[in-house]
Amino acid sequence: MARSRFLTLAATTTLLGAAACSLDNSNAPNAFLSDLAFSSAPAGLDLVSSSYASSSDNGMPWGGPERGRGGGPGMGGFMGGGLGDAFAGNAAPGHGAHRGPFGIRIDDSCVFAAGTGDLTCGPTVKNGLTVTSIYTIKNAAGTAQSAIDSVTTNSVRVRTTVTGTATRSRDGSVTATVSNRGDRTVTGLAVGSTRRTVNGTSQGSETATGTNREGKAFSSVRTAADTTTGLVIPVSTTAQTYPTAGTVIRRMKVIMTIGGTSSTKDRREVLTYDGSATAKLQLTEDGTTKNCTVALPRGRPNCS
Repeated sequence: MARSRFLTLAATTTLLGAAACSLDNSNAPNAFLSDLAFSSAPAGLDLVSSSYASSSDNGMPWGGPERGRGGGPGMGGFMGGGLGDAFAGNAAPGHGAHRGPFGIRIDDSCVFAAGTGDLTCGPTVKNGLTVTSIYTIKNAAGTAQSAIDSVTTNSVRVRTTVTGTATRSRDGSVTATVSNRGDRTVTGLAVGSTRRTVNGTSQGSETATGTNREGKAFSSVRTAADTTTGLVIPVSTTAQTYPTAGTVIRRMKVIMTIGGTSSTKDRREVLTYDGSATAKLQLTEDGTTKNCTVALPRGRPNCS
């Protein structure tokens, strides 16, 4: 787990570079707000069990409904680098706590406190970001466990914080101060369970300043949040599955200043699963709302 954290934090510096690169081709900040705000999540948000893609990439073009392609910005038409694999029906099959959608693995170096029933991992520091996760692991009877048992563990709650300052000097110079937190509980992890239920929230903020490769100074404030309520996903040992119930609400906002001019963009995505192979998606951007659909699994938003 520690190794995967280091890899993700390394990717975080790439994300910060996206802020600079997105400003390279124009003096008008509005032309790049969608790319900066929505093509990737705030640095380090992928470490706090959110619905945002676990490997938020950068440089994804705006593909919103008004361009006739359906959906929105980011990977697969969703903002923040895309929608996490399990939310889109793209998680590997499997059963037991370690495998399948929303499966969980925890580093052996984490410390269990019998008095609280919590397992603490970290703090771990990489590129200025400090990551701490606290797990509460229980069997089907509600008894706390000191580690995940691949057969009997039925629920895991994880609370994670990510704070600090990350920097990047390639393709310009960017410094970002980050404060993220997440709280997610997954139940139905025990072998023999036919479905898993997920509830959680995450919040993240990133305040960045820097210059792009042309030497133009900029600053930005990006915030993101999500709430997952009653998400139910079947468990299969042979096939990928997608959620059949529940709601995911995601929101991102950016304030960009370049050349003395500030602009703001805001986007909200409400994804509702109803048991069919088509999820409902309501997109609201800068006060304008569109009702869309998403084919499951792995479909793009369709707002036609």
